[in-house]
This record gives sequence, structure tokens and C-alpha cells, in this order.
Amino acid sequence: MAAISSHCALRSEYAPFSSSSSSFSGLAFRQSAPFSGIALSSPAISPTLCRRISCQTSSAISPSSSIDVKEKSGLKDFLHINDFDKSTILKILDRAMEVKALLKSGERTFLPFKGKTMAMIFAKPSMRTRVSFETGFFLLGGHALYLGPDDIQMGKREETRDVARVLSRYNDIIMARVFAHQDILDLAKYATVPVINGLTDYNHPCQIMADALTIIEHIGQLEGTKVVYVGDGNNIVHSWLLLAAVIPFHFICACPKGFEPDEKTVQKAQQAGISKIEITNDPKEAVRGADVVYSDVWASMGQKEEAKYRQQVFQGFQVDEGLMKLAGPKAYFMHCLPAERGVEVSNGVIEAPNSIVFPQAENRMHAQNAIMLHALGL
Repeated sequence: MAAISSHCALRSEYAPFSSSSSSFSGLAFRQSAPFSGIALSSPAISPTLCRRISCQTSSAISPSSSIDVKEKSGLKDFLHINDFDKSTILKILDRAMEVKALLKSGERTFLPFKGKTMAMIFAKPSMRTRVSFETGFFLLGGHALYLGPDDIQMGKREETRDVARVLSRYNDIIMARVFAHQDILDLAKYATVPVINGLTDYNHPCQIMADALTIIEHIGQLEGTKVVYVGDGNNIVHSWLLLAAVIPFHFICACPKGFEPDEKTVQKAQQAGISKIEITNDPKEAVRGADVVYSDVWASMGQKEEAKYRQQVFQGFQVDEGLMKLAGPKAYFMHCLPAERGVEVSNGVIEAPNSIVFPQAENRMHAQNAIMLHALGL
């Protein structure tokens, strides 16, 4: 049954709801109502004033007004890395290092999220995404709520735009890990609180921010480095390309023919004129002189029925000891996890001293903390 939402508009000198006055839809209660030993009282409402109250049907927040609300409040969505300029990205990464150092020191009085709640929408399950967001938000004073695939069924049981509007009224921030990229765009379009892209089939910006943080920690800087991705041209590659459109470094994607990244995204990154970007089908040539060799699963979630076929097509694209030797002794190995050992990466490579996959995984939390601080204007 559909309910009609309405509100009473008060045309008088009385102030709207605030933390210092008890009110309902702009009208201050003026009666004594003891509750649990606490009395709430105010003067009686005059009949004349009551006649000056009009009830109107409330209109739903339009997409444009929800964007205006966020902009006026200093709130920001985090959907694509290239939505921000270089100085902002570097500022977020600097903040990540600062807050990480605080947490590592045992500091527990920095609680910028105190009194705030985050709704976490998971159409796709994930260990790292859930634990890193939930733990990070808690350590900085907030409370995160997990909404699994069966809790919402966004787009099926309830329209995305309705979910966005409802959750905005309960929570201070929304994080979503979904399949279709349009879902994250619609959430941001209709939500009046910041929306964080926890992953879509198109991109994974939080992961790449964590990767950038990890590279800075181990190499000293991201600018000027050579990052070589070996494998499927997937959402990870798209986010690397979008980062390369903002910060200058050398990025190569080595993938089998027919598994290249989205052509428009490649063009967008190349046309930005910031970084040297290459797409190749030769992993051995690509990794020579690399600072970082990066890999991911060959069949992502939702592609598992293609796993056997992809293992045949991707022969020669496993990151093993031989490929890392071509990269050079100073090359680091990175993987966004989970890894299929013996498939896209050998066990020896992932366990080698120059493998930084676990510091990389930890940095998901620290990078995301900084992203949320920025999104909330804190």
C-alpha cells in the first residue's frame, strides 16, 4: 500500500527543528509531557496560530536538488578517480598516511565519524571491502550497517532511486558494491548524502587509491613510476587508466587479444595527455623495467562460467618467477585479491619478499578512511 507523505508548513516566527527546541514539521510542541522522569514543556498553542498552518503534499527530492544539497553542504561523492584533480587526489593520499600513522600509534581519540552512520550496500559479497570499510568507520567513531544482497535487492524489490532517498534520511554516508555501474550513478544522483563507489563492473576507485598509497609507501612516489598490469582488461584496469588521466606515470596493460580494457576509457586517459599509456598483448616485453607488476583474477565474479575458457586464452599471462625476473630485482608485485594461486600468479611470486599484496590489502582501510573524510568535508 502506497503512503502519501505530507508535511505541515508553518508560516510564523517559530523556528524549525533544532537540537535546542522540540518540534514537529516546523511546529514547536507547547505542552507538558513527562517521560522517563524528564518533563518537556512549552506554552500552549493558540487557536489563531493553528489556523495559520497549512498541510501540503511533500514533493520528492529531485536529482538536481539532491546534488545541490550535497554541494551546498560541502559533501562529495567518490565515484571515479578522475572526478578529482591531482592536488585533491594527493591531498586524500596524504590524509590517508596521516590517519594511518595515528591508528598505528594506538591513538583512539581521533573520532571524526562519532555520531555518524554508514549504510553499506553489497550486491556483490566481499571480505576486504566489508571489513575495511566497517572497521575503518568504527575506529574513527562511526557505526556501519551491512546490507547484503537479500536485504535490499536493489533494482528488483525496490528502485535504486527510492533506496537512495530512504537511506539518505537514515545515514550520513552510503557505500555500495554493485554489479551495474549505472546503479552507483543512480544512487549518487538521488542521494542527499555522499555515495562511495565500493566497486562496480566498470571501475574500482577505492582499490586503486589503496594501490597508489602502497606504491608511495614502498617507492616514495607514484609520479614517474612504471606500473604494468598483466591479465584481463577489467574494472581494475579502468581505474588505473582514470588515475593515469590525473597523475603522471607510465601505465601498461598487457592482456590477450579480445580482452583489452574499454576503448573509450583508454582514449579518455590518453587524450588527457598526462601519462604514457600502452595496451599490449606481450607481457614479457611489457614488464621489462617495471617498478610494479600487477595482476588480478582472470575470471571475475559473474564470469566464473568462463573460467576454463579464460585459462586457455590467458596462457602465457601468468605472473610467475620468470616474468618477475624480466621485470628486474627492484620490481614489486601487487594483486588486489582474492588471488587464485597457480592461475594468474604463482605461489612463489605472491609469497616472495618483493610481494606487497598484504600491505596493499591493509591500505584499503586507510585509503577509504581518507576518502570518507574528504567526502564528508571533515
